[in-house]
Amino acid sequence: MNGQTKNNKALVLRLAAIVVGMFGFGFALVPLYDVFCDITGINGKTRNTAASYDFVTVDESRLVTVEFITRTNSGMPWEFEAQTKRVKVHPGEMAQVDFYVRNPSSRDIIGQAIPSVSPGTAALYLNKTECFCFNQQPLLAGQEALMPMKFYVDPQLPEDIHFFTLSYTLYDVTATSSEVAMNNK
Repeated sequence: MNGQTKNNKALVLRLAAIVVGMFGFGFALVPLYDVFCDITGINGKTRNTAASYDFVTVDESRLVTVEFITRTNSGMPWEFEAQTKRVKVHPGEMAQVDFYVRNPSSRDIIGQAIPSVSPGTAALYLNKTECFCFNQQPLLAGQEALMPMKFYVDPQLPEDIHFFTLSYTLYDVTATSSEVAMNNK
C-alpha cells in the first residue's frame, strides 16, 4: 500500500467521523436548546394542560403585571388580538382574558396557538385553567370568535418577578389536521 492510499483512507475515516458527529449533534439540538432556554430564560414554555384551581391562597401583598402579545405566523390570514393588553393580578387570583379572532379569508381554516412566556422562569408559575391554546380552533370563512383564557399566577412566583409577557403565535394547521382526519378514516 503506497503512502497516497494510506493518506486517502485516513482522510475518508476522518470525514466519516465528522459526518457521524454532525448527525449526532443534529439529534442533540432540541435538548440543548431546551437547556439553553432554561439557563437564559428565553422562550418559556407553558404547560399545555389545564391546571386546577383548588386551595390556592391569594397573595394580596403584591401585584404582578401580565402582558399579552399576539401574532400570526406568516401565511395565516386571521386577525388575532388580545382584548386586554395588560392585566395586574395578585398571585393566586383567578383572571380571564379574551382573545378575538376573525377569519377574513374565503376558506375554512383550523388554527393552533402556541404560547411562550418571557422571562422563561415565569412559565413555571403561570397556571391556565382554560385556554384556547389547548385545542385546535376551527373557523369558517368570514367567522369571528372570542376565545377565553383563564389563568392564575402561582403565589410561589419569585419575589423579583413583577412583570412577564405571555405571547401567542397562531399557526394555520388546516393541512395537517385534514391529513390526520383523512388518515383516521
